[in-house]
Amino acid sequence: MYLKREAEQIVAPLLAGDKVTIILGARQVGKTTLVRHVLAGHSPLILNFDVDVDKTRFKAASTLSPEEGIRSLGNPPVLVIDEAQRLPDTSRIIKGWHDAGLPAKFLLLGSSSLDLLDQAAESLTGRNRKLVLTPMLFSETIGNQAWVQNDTPHDHLCKNFRPQLMALLMQRMAYGSYPEVVTSADPVPFLRELSSDYLWKDILQSGLIKTPDLIRRLLVLLAHQAGSEVSVNELATKLQMARATIERYLDLLEQTFVIFRLPAFSTNPRKEITKSHKIFFWDTGIRNALINAFSTEEMRPDLGSLWENWVIAEVFKRNALLGFPAELFFWRTRSQSEVDLVVRQGSSLQAFEIKWSPSGRISGRAFRDAYDTEVQSIHSANPFVADIIRRPG
Repeated sequence: MYLKREAEQIVAPLLAGDKVTIILGARQVGKTTLVRHVLAGHSPLILNFDVDVDKTRFKAASTLSPEEGIRSLGNPPVLVIDEAQRLPDTSRIIKGWHDAGLPAKFLLLGSSSLDLLDQAAESLTGRNRKLVLTPMLFSETIGNQAWVQNDTPHDHLCKNFRPQLMALLMQRMAYGSYPEVVTSADPVPFLRELSSDYLWKDILQSGLIKTPDLIRRLLVLLAHQAGSEVSVNELATKLQMARATIERYLDLLEQTFVIFRLPAFSTNPRKEITKSHKIFFWDTGIRNALINAFSTEEMRPDLGSLWENWVIAEVFKRNALLGFPAELFFWRTRSQSEVDLVVRQGSSLQAFEIKWSPSGRISGRAFRDAYDTEVQSIHSANPFVADIIRRPG
């Protein structure tokens, strides 16, 4: 079952332009499905570079002139290359074909920014437009619910369908929002497979990690500490690894869309934390699979930290989808005053405390005094938290 994605509104205009389109995102977030849906009726040719036959076919075409090469592939109006990072010369070849003025449109899909963005920066500078496709937003996951009508205002849903929304919210927090998870009656086996080594397959195949077990041990530690300020020194000590190695592994996990880092917000280094980061998972289902914690009950002991990861991931996903129009931070003073999420978009500054209960007390006086900005509450009564990121323009 296909669920409507907000990215459809972004991909279509990109294809109408004269640039090479690059769509990045973790494995299984629905990049190929999205492209097939948007290109229905356009007769695209889709080559998957995880498949040797497809890779060989493309490499053979690349030895010909651009005109002969695209002709050998059947003169497709749109050429889509899935897992494009698996062939280092992809961007260089596509640059040549694009510059030759061929009538075809080109899309590169990648599950890792490890190589593809480096290739694009070198070969496709000024010739590409990028889109980051993430696990589904909560507003997208409710699209298959019979009680949800198209374009129903979110405040109407929160007011009139509170029990239904709460049940769905607990499922999404527990199982995450990968498309196959959202449509599956039994998502746990899929999550176990995805969180074994498939999601970080590109890291393992790159040869940058010599002992794969260490990446999983690191991820388990991060899963238990999601939403906390992470000490690289502490991680290095627990895993008996060098600090530089931990830093490299964190970079790799970030580049393959498993985790992301939330930096500290500060304009006053004397009083505020400036260099610290919090680490979150793009998808809470992956986080829960790593520690085998799939409870959908509100009594689960990690509800607070799980809710914080889910909320910040929702906001981060929408920000990524829209091209990162906002900067996201957390805030903490040296005297331990704290705000969970700070959003700076243009000249606008917003601050939020993330509380599961709508009646949770907000302690935002220190931030208000420092930045003349009231601290608002994000709570479970309104799961459409991604709406705080405004669409540019």
